[in-house]
Amino acid sequence: MNQAVAKGRALDVAELPTVVFSHRSLMWWGTLGVMAIESTVFALAVMAYFYLRSHQETWPITSLPPDLRWGTINTVIMVVSFLPAHLAKRAAEKMDLDGVRIWLVASTVFGIAFTFVRALEFSTLNVRWDSNAYGSVVWLLLGLHTTHIVTDLLDTIVLTVLFFTGPLDGKRYVDVSENSFYWYFVVAAWLPIYFVIYFGARAP
Repeated sequence: MNQAVAKGRALDVAELPTVVFSHRSLMWWGTLGVMAIESTVFALAVMAYFYLRSHQETWPITSLPPDLRWGTINTVIMVVSFLPAHLAKRAAEKMDLDGVRIWLVASTVFGIAFTFVRALEFSTLNVRWDSNAYGSVVWLLLGLHTTHIVTDLLDTIVLTVLFFTGPLDGKRYVDVSENSFYWYFVVAAWLPIYFVIYFGARAP
């Protein structure tokens, strides 16, 4: 084999895929990096909660613990929302247009429902954000997670509109896959925060 032929074969990338998913995608690694940073932020906020709690004789300081109803309903919504997000991810990785459309719409509905109930959660914390240290850290935890919910919901809405209006290319399917991947993180992050906010105030 002469050098020219060898060089030509080495540069032939015609058979390489133009769209990749999971760890083969740079977008996946970027999303993972964002998750790592935001996990640290959540961990620091939780640590702040327990640090403040350890310096108080009574906790909550001057209020009742948050009502369980809306937080628990939202937790159920959040856990169930994992399913349409997962199915949207699977459909995207198969480049199944109809499947992506169906599950993006379902994910959007769950996101809107969660955001609506979250507004009710804030109204039943039984403390203002500026009342005392307890109120500040509880609102911080709930506010941080709400920011993630709203951000991902807006992204999901934009993707849903794009998949119904076009134009589409393979990269849009990668966007759906990574959007669902990020939603996994949002769901997983909420569970410890739920227990901290609603049962940290009830623990002896």
